[in-house]
Amino acid sequence: MAGRVLWDEAEVQAAYAVGRMRSVWTAALTAALLASVVVAPGTAFGQGSASSGAVAQPKRPLPDGIVAPRIEYRDLAEESGLRGVAVSGSPTHKNFIVESTGTGAAIFDYDRDGLADVLLVGADQFEQEGPAPRHFLFRNLGGLQFEDVTQEAGIEHTGWAQGACAGDFDNDGFEDLFVPHWGQNRLYRNESGKRFSEEAEQRGLAESGRRWGTGCAFLDYDRDGDLDLFVANYLRLDLDKTPKPGEGAECRWKGMPVLCGPRGLPGESMSLYRNDGTGSFSDVSEEAGVQTEQLYYGFTPLTADFDNDGWVDVYVSCDSTASLFFHNQEGKFEEIGIISGTAYNMDGQEQAGMGTTAADFDLDGDLDIFKTNFSNDTHTLYLNEGMQMFIDETVSTGLAVNTQFLGWGTAFIDIDQDGFQDIFVANGHVYPRVDQAGIGETFRQRRLVYWNYGQGRFHDLSGQAGPGINDYRSSRGIAVGDLDHDGTLEIVTVNMHDDPSLLKQFAPVGNALLVDARTPAGRAAIGARVIVRAGTTTQMREVRSGGYHISQSDLPVHFGLGQHLKAEMSIRWPDGSESTLGTVDTNTLVTARQGDGITAKQRFETRDSAESP
Repeated sequence: MAGRVLWDEAEVQAAYAVGRMRSVWTAALTAALLASVVVAPGTAFGQGSASSGAVAQPKRPLPDGIVAPRIEYRDLAEESGLRGVAVSGSPTHKNFIVESTGTGAAIFDYDRDGLADVLLVGADQFEQEGPAPRHFLFRNLGGLQFEDVTQEAGIEHTGWAQGACAGDFDNDGFEDLFVPHWGQNRLYRNESGKRFSEEAEQRGLAESGRRWGTGCAFLDYDRDGDLDLFVANYLRLDLDKTPKPGEGAECRWKGMPVLCGPRGLPGESMSLYRNDGTGSFSDVSEEAGVQTEQLYYGFTPLTADFDNDGWVDVYVSCDSTASLFFHNQEGKFEEIGIISGTAYNMDGQEQAGMGTTAADFDLDGDLDIFKTNFSNDTHTLYLNEGMQMFIDETVSTGLAVNTQFLGWGTAFIDIDQDGFQDIFVANGHVYPRVDQAGIGETFRQRRLVYWNYGQGRFHDLSGQAGPGINDYRSSRGIAVGDLDHDGTLEIVTVNMHDDPSLLKQFAPVGNALLVDARTPAGRAAIGARVIVRAGTTTQMREVRSGGYHISQSDLPVHFGLGQHLKAEMSIRWPDGSESTLGTVDTNTLVTARQGDGITAKQRFETRDSAESP
């Protein structure tokens, strides 16, 4: 598009060489330092959550010749029928950390009617205050109208639920649900789009004791054609052994007594469950290389082929400990977070990682990582340099301009559909009493929008992105999907002690393409990589379960294509085979099935993006 300038080849090579030297040096130094010091979570720290105390960088003006697009997000949840309070402990005070982490959302077409439906996960409470905790499953009726079908679909409240992920684990063509809990996790098998049956125990996914699962993702880590399951675990929470607010260094924050943790509480390791092909699972965490020492506070697993070798890797954002990077070596994982440069920020500090997302934001052919963190810190962008090496480029990309927000759900999303993926962040504090603390922070916070202007840089457009972005909520999980078949992606956010938000972009946008990739069995091809070429630009997306912040977005992948009317499309399938699918029209939902090519095309419904529906 006019005004956009990508780096030339000489600049790319120079930046790559410098970044490679810096990344290797930083990783080696950090590894050497950590090899001589082993610190248990909670020791030698003055507060429960990691925060770097970073100072916000000045916001740089846009380069000459580049004009920011108009962005106008509005919240349509109330008129769409998405109503339901997200209960998570007390709305006025929180004595235990499980009350503060919040819950996730899922967008998926559970009944295969061509319209994406919405699940909002509900947690629990220790004493009755306000509405009773529950989940909400909303069936999409079309035209951005939804009805609550939770009860008839068999989705019952089951305690301290946290996140959600979707995937067709039994290969019957209908997406199933996994919901991690503090306590027993739940597996909801989809019975042909009519209702769900809870089958965690009979499928081998029951946990002994009260382990705390947070985020999850379905993936085919061994490329055998069925979906396995990765679960992030947060900590081992025993209320009888947990101090009360103010009782210890990890139970105070900026002089204020607060709930304890995660530092000071026992950490956890991650879990991997292998699908035997019949829909039953076995715990292979140890033999597959995923079981670590119980020293981590895992939140959100992010699955992607980060080194372009055809095998899905897993990155886990961890709260106040090093984040984890599991490199898949053809069915067995090696944890290389420190070596890869993704365990800490550029200063070698732990961060309180919450949500995470991945995209090839700079169009160089590999997937980069973005992670949200606690307040008084920046969120983090890890630039992928290849060969399992990343560098923290938060400052240089213009993403260090905000430090006052506590980030949760996040997504790379092409807001203006110009071919460059932008960033959305949902924020909200963990301490309701922060509003009375007089320290300039609030429990409810606005959202953030960073516009990608195509030079490997972002520009903060949050203040001019519409009332839906400047609305103050204490948000947690988010999910994105085209809920009304017009080609743009809506954003659903879970708001703690509040109704959800449904954010829709009303400003004019470029053309787009949605691709629904399916396996020969007919299930969504989780792990497939879709490549789209238009003009001189090549874009890449992967079909992904999980991510964001313990949430699930709709499985068809979205491409913004600017003014292009046609594009060339190819798919690398989860088993490593590739299909060249030829030319497709933009402004279309294309369904492609492995072995059969393109099986359906549906034009988007038109809209006047400057007017309300």
